[in-house]
Amino acid sequence: MERRQFFVSTAALAITGLGVGERSLSALRPGAESQANDRRILIAGGGFGTPFIRYMALLTGKERPKLCYLPTASADRQSGIIRWYENCAPLDVVPSVQASFISSGRMTETFEEVLLAVDGIVVSGGNTLNQQVIWKAHGIDKVLRKAWDHGIVLGGASAGSLCWFEEGTTDSRPKELTKVECLGFLKGSHSPHYDAEENRRPMYHSLIKSGELKPGYACDNDAGIYFSDNDVKRVVHTREDAKVYYVSLQGGDIVEEELKAEMIE
Repeated sequence: MERRQFFVSTAALAITGLGVGERSLSALRPGAESQANDRRILIAGGGFGTPFIRYMALLTGKERPKLCYLPTASADRQSGIIRWYENCAPLDVVPSVQASFISSGRMTETFEEVLLAVDGIVVSGGNTLNQQVIWKAHGIDKVLRKAWDHGIVLGGASAGSLCWFEEGTTDSRPKELTKVECLGFLKGSHSPHYDAEENRRPMYHSLIKSGELKPGYACDNDAGIYFSDNDVKRVVHTREDAKVYYVSLQGGDIVEEELKAEMIE
C-alpha cells in the first residue's frame, strides 16, 4: 500500500489526501440501496473493516459519501484513526474523523455542525461506559439521534455496535463483564464479540435469564446486522463461520435463533 501522510487537527482530527477509490459503489451488490427516509444502522460484533465500510457507503445512496469516524470509546486513539483511513483507502468515499477530546480554541464548528453534514457515522470500539458519559456531557447523544432521524447511516462494531441499543454486556468496568445502558435507538439488548471472548455468551444468557437484560441480538466478530428503523433488513458476515443470533427466554430456557447471514466483501 502506498504510504500516505496524515495531517491531524485537534478540532476534528481530519486527515487529508484520502478517499480516491479503486472500486465504484455502483459495482456493489444491487438490492441493498438505501431508502431516503429510513433510519438506518449497520452493526458488527467486531471488526468494522473495509467490507462493512463499503456496505455502509452503499446504504447512504451517495456516489461519493462522506463518512465520519467517531472514536470516543477509544479515547481518540491514533492507531485506530490510522486504521480507519487505511480501511477507507480502497473505497470511493470521503473519510474524516471527529474527536471528542477537543478544546474550544481549536474546534471551530459544533459537534452538530460536523456530524449532521456527513452521510454516515462509524463509531469506534473501546470503553462503552466512558463513551456514553462523554457523549452525554457534550450533547453528542442528542446529535446522533438527530443524525439517525435525518437518514444519516450510523454504525460500528463492539462499543460501536452496543451503543445503539437500549442495553447490553460490556467489559468497561474492572474485573468482569457487566450490564451497560446505552442510547436506545435499537430496542432490546446486544452482545458483541459473541464468539471471541469466552465469557460473553454465558454472561449474556445469565443476564437475559435473570431478567436484567431484555432479549436481543448477539453478533460474532465479522458478523453484523443492517437495521432499518428497528427492523432487521439484512444479516451479513465477512467470514463463513461468523454468526448472528436472536437470543430470548422461552419457557424459562434461553433460546438462540441463528439468523442466516449473507457474505459481503
